[in-house]
Amino acid sequence: MNKKILLIISISILVFNVLGQEKYFQFFTSEISVETHTYATKDGENLEMDIYLPQNDPDTDRPMIIYVHGGGFQGGTRNSEDIVQFCTNLAEYGYVVASISYRLTRKDQPGGFGCDCPASEKLATFDAAVADIQDATFYLIQNHEYLEIDPQNFILAGSSAGAEAVLITAYSPPVCYDLPSGPVAYAGVIGMAGAIPDTSIIYGESAIPSLFFHGTDDNLVPYATAPHHYCETNKPGYLVLHGSHTLAQKLEKLNVPYWLHTTCGGGHEMAGKPMTEYFDEVVDFCYNFVLKENGESRHTIVKSEKQNQKYEQFNFCEQ
Repeated sequence: MNKKILLIISISILVFNVLGQEKYFQFFTSEISVETHTYATKDGENLEMDIYLPQNDPDTDRPMIIYVHGGGFQGGTRNSEDIVQFCTNLAEYGYVVASISYRLTRKDQPGGFGCDCPASEKLATFDAAVADIQDATFYLIQNHEYLEIDPQNFILAGSSAGAEAVLITAYSPPVCYDLPSGPVAYAGVIGMAGAIPDTSIIYGESAIPSLFFHGTDDNLVPYATAPHHYCETNKPGYLVLHGSHTLAQKLEKLNVPYWLHTTCGGGHEMAGKPMTEYFDEVVDFCYNFVLKENGESRHTIVKSEKQNQKYEQFNFCEQ
């Protein structure tokens, strides 16, 4: 065989092998260490995070994923079995992952976080969670050299109450963390059954690539725009929230890439389901939309169940 042809074939095989084992898109390592850090102390409570670190990794500017658990701001933990598995799986792809605790300000409070919880207290609860996420971010940035992470490549992810908190945080203005590179904006956000109370916070400078998982029949956090928990207007907890469908429409107008993953007839189980059943979609988003910055807006429609007439109807579920 001609030596020149043989060389071309060899180079092609080498390139194929490298691309076939692309870090952050495919499995990288099974050696993961977990460290628990206290990132703040508030109201006498230590707020901790579990940091999942891929081992034997020569890179010193790795992307960071911060995960925030759900539980209605009154329950849930950062280290439940499903979250540990999710964070471990992400770390095995090369990401550094932090699962954080935050103040559960509605724990043991009358009305919980439902229709008997005054709207003003719901908004204050959001504010407290956002402040905690920002403090966790600050801690990670302060330790970015030790953790070998890139402060300009932080991705937020959250489920249910955690999704509400990360979405509000992600679309907030960039924060200055005393870095030479300037203020830090999050590089992307993943909301699993989340919503926000005010879409005006999303504008040209604050909009970032977003992945939304939601069911059309979520009875707690609306898929489009509706009252939180579908509370009646005369209830103290009446508060209109804007869910994944509405947020995707806003990003569409701003020409910012998003991925809306809709389960027709799906309920609030979409707060946890993506961590297992749609893990590949999570990795795809982090790699293509955030790290490679070449994602194009998508709408994935899963027609698993018939829509309940109680909730807003969407034609794409019937087509």
